[in-house]
Parts: sequence; C-alpha cells; structure tokens
Amino acid sequence: MNPHASVAAEMLAYGTELEHERSAQLGGSFCGLAEADEMLESSANAFLLGCLFTQGIPAERAWAGPWHLRKRLGTIDPRFLAENPELVRAAVQQPPMLHRFKETVPRWIVSAGRRLVDCYGGDAGNIWPAGDEVASVVRRLSEFEGIGPKKAFMAVGLLTRHFGVELTGMERGQVAYDVHVRRVFLRTGLVDVDSREAIERAAMEACPESPGRLDLPAWLIGRDSCRPRKPACNACRLSAVCPRIIARTPSGVGVRRREFPRG
Repeated sequence: MNPHASVAAEMLAYGTELEHERSAQLGGSFCGLAEADEMLESSANAFLLGCLFTQGIPAERAWAGPWHLRKRLGTIDPRFLAENPELVRAAVQQPPMLHRFKETVPRWIVSAGRRLVDCYGGDAGNIWPAGDEVASVVRRLSEFEGIGPKKAFMAVGLLTRHFGVELTGMERGQVAYDVHVRRVFLRTGLVDVDSREAIERAAMEACPESPGRLDLPAWLIGRDSCRPRKPACNACRLSAVCPRIIARTPSGVGVRRREFPRG
C-alpha cells in the first residue's frame, strides 16, 4: 500500500471508530440528559438550535442548550423566537449562562427563528426532506446565520447516521476547508498545495463513496495532535503511517493565530 493510501485508510478507520463511539456513547445520548435527548430526537427545530449552540463549548452542554432554552422561555416556537429577541437574549444570559458567546448565540437563535418562519413553514424538517440531495441540504443549512460549511456537514452526518434521514448524493459530501483539516492533509502528504480544490480532490480519491467521512477524523487529529506548534506526532493516531512533513502550514494562517473550536 502506498503511503498516501495508508494515511487515508488509517484516517477512515479512525472515522469509523468515532461513528461507533458516537452511537454507543451514553446509550446514543447527545448530552446525557434524558429529557434533552428526547427533545432532540423528537423536534427538528431543537436539533437545528443545537447546531447553533455547538460553538466553543463542550458538545454535551451545547446539545442540552435547546432544552434549557425551552425551560426558560416556555417554548422554542420559531415565530416566538423571531419576535422576541430581548427575551431570547435574557434567557441565554440568565445564570448559569447557556453559552459563552452571550451576544452572538442569541442573535443566531432569533435569526434562525425568522428564517424558519419565512422559508420553511416553521419546521426545520423541511430543510432536509427524505430523498433530497446532500449538497442541497448543506447549502440550506449554510444559509442560516451561525452555521457554516463545517456545521452543515456535521449536521448532515448526524441526520443520516443517527436519525436515519435518507439523503442522496452522499458521495458529494466533502471535508470542510478548515485550518485543522488543511494542516493534516498537508503534513500527511495527502496534498502538496493548500487549496480547497486539492483537498476536496484528495478526499474524493481516498473515499469516493463518501469523502465527508474524512472530515471529523482529520479535524480531530489536527486539533488534538497535529498542532501548529510542537505537534504530538508520537501520540497521533496516524503516527505509524504519517511522513510527518511538519514544516507545512496552511497558507494565510500563522501559528500564532487563535484557532477557535469547530463551528
């Protein structure tokens, strides 16, 4: 097996393990709180709001956000959220605060409520109808303030794997052009140049049936092991197969730049 194939195979194996762990974690729980998990399972709107909360805080806390928000407001009806920005802001900021981004997240929630009412009949499930194409769902999700390509791909992965939403064109799912992903692809030699086209092409070649499966493992490796400075190569999942081209750095990204958690 050539070096590139070995790297891709190990990354895919890691991704498969992560998927299994996600399914088994806490009995399939998102946040370890039964009521909050039940809400996520039964409400597409709660799931969409959960995606907004997944920014810079632990995942378990983020996914519990919609449930706590409903407890404080009495509802997460999209029209109510859209028409009551000050109440939403106060609910998020009430101690203990639901999110560290105390101004940004309330704005995203209000904006999401407005968009759900205006474009989707108040039902987030209309964003991902069964049988639709992955690319279309990613595009619709990315149009929400606070949901970029990274979150959109994450959401599609959860919708298809956890919730069983049947979407077509899974082969069109792609890795996000994220600083962690870019660094891993460069240092492992999967790409020689830092461009969206090169990285997407490499992901397609490595996993033609679903390139997006490389997104989460690459991002986690980049965040936890393949760090900008002093990468922990010996502790990395790819240690045995990576050529360790650590001098490579994503273009336009200095090692001193603060890198925020995945959004």
